[in-house]
Amino acid sequence: MEEKKTENNEELKPIDILDVLLDQDNRDPIVLMDENGRQLTFEQIAVIPYEVRKEKRLYCVLKPMDKIEGIADDEAIVFVIDQDKDGNSIVKVEEDEEVAIAVFDKYYDLLEDAQNAEKSKKTAAKETTTKAAKEPAKKTTSTSKTAGKTKKTTK
Repeated sequence: MEEKKTENNEELKPIDILDVLLDQDNRDPIVLMDENGRQLTFEQIAVIPYEVRKEKRLYCVLKPMDKIEGIADDEAIVFVIDQDKDGNSIVKVEEDEEVAIAVFDKYYDLLEDAQNAEKSKKTAAKETTTKAAKEPAKKTTSTSKTAGKTKKTTK
């Protein structure tokens, strides 16, 4: 990775794409260069670990924010995270259609699991609230003395 300068002559520090993809707080678009040097902007959808032929790989699902020929507005692309000859992390379009479909399927499974967990959490919270509302208030007895007299109250 080499440092570059912006128009304002500010030095840009190299950023590893893996650091960007794994940063849960990052909401910035991902900007990649195509083979023609054109910058393309993507929205990060997911990072998915997946095993192919007994090799664990890391994939990312990115949705183009720019119009790309052959990609519909509601489609996303599966990229495999790899390393270049210098050991820097890079992303490449997953060209094996079966693997790309399997990664999408795993993404949908994870999404469904998360939605089910959220529903379970909401159901449990609702049941706790309902149970608390249905329970009668417990009666307590207290004794207090006022000017030498004892008064018993029930709440």
